[in-house]
Amino acid sequence: MLWIKAFHIVFVVTWFAGLFYLPRLFVYHAMTEDEISNARFKVMERKLFYGITTPSAIITIGLGLWMLWEYAWAAYSSMGWLHAKLGLIAILIAYHLYCGKFLNDFKQDRNRHSHVFYRWFNEFPVLILIGVTILAVVKPF
Repeated sequence: MLWIKAFHIVFVVTWFAGLFYLPRLFVYHAMTEDEISNARFKVMERKLFYGITTPSAIITIGLGLWMLWEYAWAAYSSMGWLHAKLGLIAILIAYHLYCGKFLNDFKQDRNRHSHVFYRWFNEFPVLILIGVTILAVVKPF
């Protein structure tokens, strides 16, 4: 089970790397004014989202469910921190899917948000990461 946990952590890191970088690309994409830059950001965003971020999310969730099934639910199901952590992960999945919506909007040249919006949007996964880490390590309740 330690191998599963180790790979779960590796893919959590790569998932978050993608979730931190993709909205940063949206910031710069929203500021572009020429077609060459617009096309370049479309390629970068697509490759990051579909090539790294989404596969990492799927593997992270799969390994997390495996650990939950094998021992975590039996050991911690009555503890509130696990339910809170799973809630935050559900919110993170929704954030990931929302990034996909923005990616599609840029792909279709339908972006409606400014670079300032994406700068703020980029900060959200940090809050989730802090919350999940505290819940998983400290287990406060």
